Amino acid sequence: MPTAGLPFATSVFSVDVDGVAPHCNPVTCVISGIRGSVSVIGGGEQVSGDIVLIRPGIEHKVVCTGSGLNAMYLDGLAWPFARTGGAALAQRLSGGIGDLALDAIFQNVEAQDELRRRLAIDAPPCSPQLATVIEDLASDPMSRMTQFELAERLQMERTGALRLFKAVTGQTFRRFKQWSGLQHAARQVASGELVRTAAMDAGFADTAHLTRTFRRSFGLTPSEAIAGLAKAAPGSPLPRH
Repeated sequence: MPTAGLPFATSVFSVDVDGVAPHCNPVTCVISGIRGSVSVIGGGEQVSGDIVLIRPGIEHKVVCTGSGLNAMYLDGLAWPFARTGGAALAQRLSGGIGDLALDAIFQNVEAQDELRRRLAIDAPPCSPQLATVIEDLASDPMSRMTQFELAERLQMERTGALRLFKAVTGQTFRRFKQWSGLQHAARQVASGELVRTAAMDAGFADTAHLTRTFRRSFGLTPSEAIAGLAKAAPGSPLPRH
């Protein structure tokens, strides 16, 4: 579920892998190593640290040899350094905000909300109507809500409703629905569900469709993620939404 008082979901996954292949995370992401540091590499840049904030939409790989990986996805959080032009790929988090991010990764809901507040810069307002739409889409991966229904619920014309949705969520209406379904599938895979069942329940056409989308967004196939989950260190964060 979304964290308290916010329409957006915060999802945490932990896998015991040496790294992930090049991919683009759809939303702002915080990663940490289970037993050591991590390195984010892409576009000629490398950012290393115990806790790293990764910009959405930038292809990168992650190296965490021997340490495993915790990843926290912060739906609806715009990249906080966009206005200053800094940190094109990723930003190492340290000090107080690093401690806060670590608490958030270990599923402290208050820490998740506070981290969002500290990182949110010039965030556009989210009306109650749009907040309800976002929650409905996140909770129902099989939703067939159309652009016209979105416009009707927001009491706006279609083009304006789509622009507002992207401004607030950081994703197009179609991409947000796919991302919500992908997270639902990832949680099912993490809980031991068959990949084909997870694909069907999350609204994907078939297992191959889920696998392609999964790898583009997470840098792992579902089978690689399952293998990593099986080896995850005791006491590491459990998948949650």
